[in-house]
Amino acid sequence: MDAQKEGATIAKVIRERRSIRDFKPDPISVELVIELLNDAVWAPNHGLREPWRFILFQGEGKKKFAHAVIETYTAENKAKWEQQMLKYYLDVPLHLVVVMKEDPRQKKWEEDFSATSALIQNFQLLAWEKGVGVVWKTNDYNLEPSFHKAAGIKPGEKIVGTLHIGYFEKAPKPAPRTKAEERLTIISGN
Repeated sequence: MDAQKEGATIAKVIRERRSIRDFKPDPISVELVIELLNDAVWAPNHGLREPWRFILFQGEGKKKFAHAVIETYTAENKAKWEQQMLKYYLDVPLHLVVVMKEDPRQKKWEEDFSATSALIQNFQLLAWEKGVGVVWKTNDYNLEPSFHKAAGIKPGEKIVGTLHIGYFEKAPKPAPRTKAEERLTIISGN
């Protein structure tokens, strides 16, 4: 493939991708998610450690996911938000929890977190290219031991993100971005 054409396509996908929060009820096939993940795992990762693992909630499994989230709420917030949250989580076609193995060595931990984050961005871009929307969530429940237990997170693993996945009607308008040169420091010479 012509590299210049490919570069233009990549730039277009990067600029047009949006976080999607409102999904159509249309199902997303597990085969499509696997296809996207098999391309996303080509993210750069130090020492080819491939520190990631995935947990996919679909169909009746979404109830388990929804209840695991809701159980992390305080009694007051649970009473206030339970029905609304239950409806939202059950209406989203798929929930993909992306976890990484934690390493006690800070440098390795940061490398693995960065690699897993790059994988998630790859996944979002690949999904967008296929007309599939994703929102990458890092909500408080990702840190809750009760959620970890209910969702199948193993000891020594960290949730890097929960991806809500589905087809969508309309993409939100883009938010403005600060030009890179406004945040660029150039150091030349002595």
